[in-house]
Amino acid sequence: MSETPSTPRRPWAPPPEPKGPATQVTELKDMVVAYARQETVDPLKTLGRHLGFGIGGALVIGTGWVFALLALLRGLQRIEFFNDPSEVGGGSWIWIPYLIVVVVGLAIAGAYGRMVAVRMSENGVSR
Repeated sequence: MSETPSTPRRPWAPPPEPKGPATQVTELKDMVVAYARQETVDPLKTLGRHLGFGIGGALVIGTGWVFALLALLRGLQRIEFFNDPSEVGGGSWIWIPYLIVVVVGLAIAGAYGRMVAVRMSENGVSR
């Protein structure tokens, strides 16, 4: 098909055929569903992935601190002052290693809590 100078070619596509109300309602519904999915489901998937890594990391760090505090307890129990082998039951100071480990554990938990509070205040999140 050859073009003649009398019929100029349009640089754009022809307009679409008019659609009926049922087709327009269907398109509107599809567009609203796609938008809702884009704005809710996709961010929730990303949030879930970040939350999973956060919980996994917290569990690993928490397990590490439990083992570290257990090692501290066992190390303190080896000191003769706290565990006198000549007395039945280990002596009267046998409870001191447990107290020391509880205080150290609370100090560590307080330090983590303070760190979270500082980060939240830096990000503008109110409690």
